[in-house]
Amino acid sequence: MKTVLITGASSGIGKETAKYFSQNGWHVIATMTCFDHGKEVVALPNVSSYLLDVTSTESIENAKAKILKNHKTVDAVINNAGIGYRSFVELSEDEKIQHIVDVNWLGVVKICRAFIPVFRAQQHGQFINISSIAGLVNLPLGSFYHSTKKAVESFSECMSYELLEFNISVSTVQFGNAPTAFQSHVVKSEPSAIPSYDRMMKKITDILHKKTKKNTNLTPEITKTLFEIANNPCKNFTRYTIGFDANAMRLLRSKLGYRLFNHVIRKSVLG
Repeated sequence: MKTVLITGASSGIGKETAKYFSQNGWHVIATMTCFDHGKEVVALPNVSSYLLDVTSTESIENAKAKILKNHKTVDAVINNAGIGYRSFVELSEDEKIQHIVDVNWLGVVKICRAFIPVFRAQQHGQFINISSIAGLVNLPLGSFYHSTKKAVESFSECMSYELLEFNISVSTVQFGNAPTAFQSHVVKSEPSAIPSYDRMMKKITDILHKKTKKNTNLTPEITKTLFEIANNPCKNFTRYTIGFDANAMRLLRSKLGYRLFNHVIRKSVLG
């Protein structure tokens, strides 16, 4: 039985991925910041749960020590933990910027740093880093979320070269708005006295919620693809794009080029 470690496994894509892997012959190391929020995952068969805060090196090291004491090998790590922050640059707040950077990017960096020695010692392993379509294209009000996801893309590709000789594979996975509670939990800047800002925030929020509701089949497609990636690690760095929205945006961006793509996005948001 192979073993996968999943960060942010208490809810959303992390929870559904933990379920899928546990039901299909893998043992899951489900990490989360609160067991109460992850009761459904904790109770699953073939799941071992650990408290782990990806923003804290101390928390990661403590969890790692317990994990290695209980598990001989860790075959794959899925860096899934992530949060959203939708804000105008002018209205952004230091604490919220720092938090999204700490979770979405530095969290991935710290988890990879902690488990590279484990993979080297066992002479195999793979990192599957959850990015987003936000890591490939730039959209309104995404200054902070998109920046962290692009950082994950760049970090993952650079790191992959370092690990080639150790039989450690690295991949990133991009998808659009899955029908989870993620959008409902996105932190947004407060309403302002600037009418155009308020109009844009409402329009973007409405578009994203509408897209999320339409993508009813996306979550199982994501979990199945993650399972296939884990079972068939690619030696060379690979990007996987899942779902109609993500693939359409990726193709539009590549085919239209920056200027035309920018024009299409401006028209859809500003009218």
